[in-house]
Amino acid sequence: MPRFWTANRQLIRAINRSTVLNIVKAEGPISRTEIVRRSGLSPATVSEITGDLIAEGLIYEKAAGDSTGGRPPILLALTHDAAYVVGLKLAERQISAALTDIEATIHCTLTVPVTGMIAVEQAVAALTSVIEQVVADASVPMKRVAGVGIGLAGVIDAERGLCRFSPILGWRDVPLRELVEERTGIPVYVDNDVNTLAMAERWFGAGQDVDDFLVVTVGRGVGLGIVVNGQFYRGTRGGGGEFGHTVMDSDGPVCGCGKRGCLEAYVADPALVRAAREAAVQGRLSSGEPDELTVERITELARAGDETLEEIFAQAGRMLGVGITNLINVFNPALIIITGEGVRAGALLFGPMRETILRCVFDGLVEDTEVVVQEWGDEAWAWGAASLVLQEIYKSPIHAGVPEVSLSTPAD
Repeated sequence: MPRFWTANRQLIRAINRSTVLNIVKAEGPISRTEIVRRSGLSPATVSEITGDLIAEGLIYEKAAGDSTGGRPPILLALTHDAAYVVGLKLAERQISAALTDIEATIHCTLTVPVTGMIAVEQAVAALTSVIEQVVADASVPMKRVAGVGIGLAGVIDAERGLCRFSPILGWRDVPLRELVEERTGIPVYVDNDVNTLAMAERWFGAGQDVDDFLVVTVGRGVGLGIVVNGQFYRGTRGGGGEFGHTVMDSDGPVCGCGKRGCLEAYVADPALVRAAREAAVQGRLSSGEPDELTVERITELARAGDETLEEIFAQAGRMLGVGITNLINVFNPALIIITGEGVRAGALLFGPMRETILRCVFDGLVEDTEVVVQEWGDEAWAWGAASLVLQEIYKSPIHAGVPEVSLSTPAD
């Protein structure tokens, strides 16, 4: 048999397997007959694939469903504990971790402080320790961990598992995937942290049925995850999505990246604190010493009615609104999800943002886009990183860009 024909048959089978697995994930418990109807595959193909998935332990036969006459159908459902994944968010001052099953249900979370501008060797040792700890805390055997996902801020080459540049960590060209795999012996996947959130939304959240959406994060920085035509867009070697470093004014304030006038220099937490401290030095705040002002404190004071702080948040909101307007005008997305630690500000920031969007978006486009400010939990970063591994389980091979994760786990 010609080699190309064998390869094509293998690819078609892998695509069909992904189709069946995703139907069971989304619709299960579900009968084989219903899978045939939804997939368009033949009964023989569905029977063969589901048999293989059962043998692998990914799905199982559940109680029989209601009969419409004749023998009740056997229903198929995901075996949620067939394997587990660990998601890690490496930040400037902490590592957040989450252990999930293959349905993205979080079973255990953990946050460990680390020092700022952490050295690579120290980071790899800390990541390895956190992996071991969160797996132990969840009482899961290490051999049942199918993979580890790591999200971090910066320009990340996901295909190579390489951190090309992270200004927050002070890293350049760090082969993070290779280093952590050497320490753990577990498949590791690395991506920009905001991309991991977009991935989580695409596979398990609000973006499941949306082909064109954006995820914007606001907090320590400003980030962007992009999904276009159902596919993740990362740019050349991971450089896409640096929304926080779009220049709003080339003569504006200095950004953490070293350039001037970036959106992040107006909207991110450090920018808000800097503006508040300058106002305190000038005596324009109702209370608060400059050195005591944190982003949590200025949010509290603004909510209590400090007019200067209210205006600082409003100015940031208007600037963010201009940035979001540009995204709508460029991408015309169906959905924009705004999340991150910065959502703590609520209406202080997002009221002026929405007003600016309505005023500035090109005529006819604003009705196309739903803008949702999503509640934030610290485990969201780690959940997103876990989705780096989970999406490898469910995605079709025609979209594969990194090696497939193995789910063959030894019996306990």
